[in-house]
Amino acid sequence: MYSQIAANKRKTWLIMLGFLLVAGGLGWVFGQYYNGDYTFTIVAATVASVYALISYFAAGKIATAINGAKEIKKSDNPRLWRTVENLAITNGMPMPRVFIIEDPALNAFATGRDPQHAIVAATTGLLDTLDDHELEGVMAHELGHVQNYDIRVSMVAFALVTAIGLISDIFWRSQLFGRRDNRSGGAIAIFAIVAAILAPIVANLLRLAISRKREFLADATGALTTRYPQGLASALSKIGASGSKLRRQNSATAHLFFANPLKGSFSKLFSTHPPVEERIQRLNEMGGKL
Repeated sequence: MYSQIAANKRKTWLIMLGFLLVAGGLGWVFGQYYNGDYTFTIVAATVASVYALISYFAAGKIATAINGAKEIKKSDNPRLWRTVENLAITNGMPMPRVFIIEDPALNAFATGRDPQHAIVAATTGLLDTLDDHELEGVMAHELGHVQNYDIRVSMVAFALVTAIGLISDIFWRSQLFGRRDNRSGGAIAIFAIVAAILAPIVANLLRLAISRKREFLADATGALTTRYPQGLASALSKIGASGSKLRRQNSATAHLFFANPLKGSFSKLFSTHPPVEERIQRLNEMGGKL
């Protein structure tokens, strides 16, 4: 289990390195195209970083508001509250704020920039369907995201995607409405156009790959917390059978959820989450090693 956690962390940072290479390479290509002028690359990177920083600090409020989550006290749902409280004590974490989403779908999410500002939420469908071991597994997974500082990783990825998108957009606008003063030659011009088209697509694919790796990491972390991977695997099996698609759809917070909350069919490459079957298989393999 520890080896799976280490492997998922390594893969995440290798993908992040690829992300940085795409962003840096795009900036370099456009700088060459404009004869060493990197002004709009720097501006785009700065704007994206500020935007991501604001989103980072407001992530909890945004996620709960967009998904209609309501904060509860212990008396409102003692079962969910005690489950989260026991897991927080096990992990040596402060007690997170607890929310419930009125939705029949089986799902949950966590957010918060660190354990001191953590939020966990579960749908009414999840609470009505899962037994105590399964619920514990799901909430341990969500607290695993907080432990692993996944919100920070996702915000860095978000900033890089935004920067790459801004750089590409400024390039196209400069071609349509502004400067065309490149003297770098035809090869660089063609390369810049191809990069402007492909870089945002590649960047988004890398962001989704990071999200999937962090799901595997949270599964492993949650299983290590409960010492009972079968509970989480059983929860995933029920979620796969009953469905995790929320009535309120929002792609901006989809990566925060335990399972894909969006309608429609996505290939593995374009999904924020790995296939349920693959997650169950990995958890079953962990169970055999505990």
